[in-house]
Amino acid sequence: MQVTVCRTEHFNAAHRLYNATWSDEQNQQVFGACNNPHYHGHNYELTVRLRGAVDPETGYVYDMKDLSRLLKREILGIFDHRNLNLDVAEFSHLNPTAENIAVVIWNRLRPHLAADLHLSVTLYETDRNFVEYHGQL
Repeated sequence: MQVTVCRTEHFNAAHRLYNATWSDEQNQQVFGACNNPHYHGHNYELTVRLRGAVDPETGYVYDMKDLSRLLKREILGIFDHRNLNLDVAEFSHLNPTAENIAVVIWNRLRPHLAADLHLSVTLYETDRNFVEYHGQL
């Protein structure tokens, strides 16, 4: 029996979508307002899902207190109220699109979870724009 447990968190961060190998004109054409050289911010909503077997002794797939602590340490403590381009090492050479942010979050969490747990990340950049990452196929 597989059950999915979910935890939602919130963080605020600034970023600029920009490709350093492109001209200013091409960056503006592709990224528009998201290419603002002075950055812009989002109020991100993050949902992390863990799917696995229910432990017969605890009744848990994963202890939600532990998941909360993991998210605070690995994600919120690194991303919240930061400029992703300047303050988060993974984005020093990676464009901080919602897609890339979701993958980075997944990669930061995966090593801390048992191999038999399936991890999924859903990241809302706005109320209407969100991405999901379920790991490599």
